[in-house]
Amino acid sequence: MKENDIRFVKFLVFVNGAVPAVLLSWDSLHDKLGANPENFAILTSGMLALVFLMLTMLVTPLRRITGWNWLIFSRRTFGLYAFFYASLHFLIFFSLDRGFSLSGTLSEMLKRKYLLVGITGLLAMVPLAVTSTNAMIKRLGGKRWHALHRLAYVAALAGVIHYYMQVKADVRRPLVFAAVLALLLGYRLLALRQRPKPAPVAAADPKPTLWSGPLRVARIVRETPDVRTFRLASPAGGRLPFEHQPGQYLILLLVIGGKKVNRTYTIASSPARPDSCEITIKREEKGLASRHLHDTLREGDVLNVSAPAGRFTFSGNGAASVVLIAGGVGITPLMSILRYLTDKNWKGDIYFLYCAKTPQDIIFRQELEDLQRRFSNLHLLVTLSRAEGTEWTGRTGRITAELLTQTIPNLAKQPVYICGPDSMMQATISLLRELGVPAGQIRIEAFVAAKRAESLVASSPSDVASPAVAVDSRASRAPDADASVPTLTFSRAAKSVPLTPGKTLLEISEDAGLTIDYECRSGVCGRCKTRLLAGCVTMEVHDALDEADKSENVILLCQARSAGSVTIEA
Repeated sequence: MKENDIRFVKFLVFVNGAVPAVLLSWDSLHDKLGANPENFAILTSGMLALVFLMLTMLVTPLRRITGWNWLIFSRRTFGLYAFFYASLHFLIFFSLDRGFSLSGTLSEMLKRKYLLVGITGLLAMVPLAVTSTNAMIKRLGGKRWHALHRLAYVAALAGVIHYYMQVKADVRRPLVFAAVLALLLGYRLLALRQRPKPAPVAAADPKPTLWSGPLRVARIVRETPDVRTFRLASPAGGRLPFEHQPGQYLILLLVIGGKKVNRTYTIASSPARPDSCEITIKREEKGLASRHLHDTLREGDVLNVSAPAGRFTFSGNGAASVVLIAGGVGITPLMSILRYLTDKNWKGDIYFLYCAKTPQDIIFRQELEDLQRRFSNLHLLVTLSRAEGTEWTGRTGRITAELLTQTIPNLAKQPVYICGPDSMMQATISLLRELGVPAGQIRIEAFVAAKRAESLVASSPSDVASPAVAVDSRASRAPDADASVPTLTFSRAAKSVPLTPGKTLLEISEDAGLTIDYECRSGVCGRCKTRLLAGCVTMEVHDALDEADKSENVILLCQARSAGSVTIEA
């Protein structure tokens, strides 16, 4: 529906809603309210309040039955008119019948129970009117706003009972209102029972649910002079409160120097060992989080964690072999994959190439050598770039085309997973493409900014006519291999902001200062439709989306939430 059409609908509803008040005022000024003008005005304003309450509650079922989503733009106006006429109903009674006497009004209410029921309905409508503005909807948030506005049913029920109790003889009209209200309440209950579970909408691979909570540091192990492994376990013992895939990462929610700092770290341990998980972190002098963890964290401390996230995963399903190429601390996701494959005694060939600087920089050295002895299908090669003057007798130098062809048979037919420094990955991707490895078989985990990760793919000389290399980039990763919390990126505004857990993309956008058009915040009007360019979201309600929208990855920002980085066309 176009903006001009929406404005016309609102204008039409506003004008027609005001007509009864204008006519009532006109008749009152010209003494045309009948023999008992006071009772006529009270009865008419009360009837109008009930009519507009019913219209307010009729919008949702009528919209769902007919598919006319434009009806949602009239609901707020109907509700405000219901409050207006209910207030007018009370004001006429308070002024003309009670002569503005507060004590007289209270005394009359205590004598006549129907007046107490009526004032209850009016008071229930006050918070609905106060929170009807866009600013209040934003402040309360969609869920709390919708929960509060269920008071409309309380107000309608009180209004119908008030009307029925007030009528002396002919109760047909109150019973008609009661029947309409019963139908609307019945529809509401039926809709709640049949509401489907939230469905994921993805522009890429679906992501698992992100768990958040505390984990205890069960053990700290020194791997190299500047690398430590932190084993995390449930504070209550037993299994971890989440499940992850080999190669995924978790998010640490830290407080450093009084400031909140969120960082992501690969889970280096195997998912087959569910009682704990391990993160292996290199300490960098310029790394705020890594220095904090190395210098202050002790066994027994508790960390706030969100997990899992990431699509740089390999579980062995459907593959006969795999190539894992790591550089420096980039070994961590590949170590998780290796540990998982050996834990489940995977029969495929594992070609593991690891490039480090010096012998003391080889992370997991003893474990790698032990796994090589125990598993004949593991083909391990470690090469050092700065072995001069050390006891190292193995392979030296960086990864070359000769090294790849000598070490890995049928390289062009193997899935390849790469993680390491920027320059190392860029050079390795170029070598693989020159050796005939299809881009679609190469996956990288980029510990760099997202735009830089894309440039790694573009740097491959043969990518123009073939699929893009699969990238699982972590936005804004620091030199110490720390990474920021998942982000919401606006493609048109060229801006990225951190994803706030629990908030919708609309709320995050507003917090970031972006103007997003919206109306209902309930997923039914479609004003906040936006195309999802990358990532995965979950929406509780998506009534405003048709099949064409869904096929084009259109989402509703007021309903969309995500645990991982997403990009939208805004």
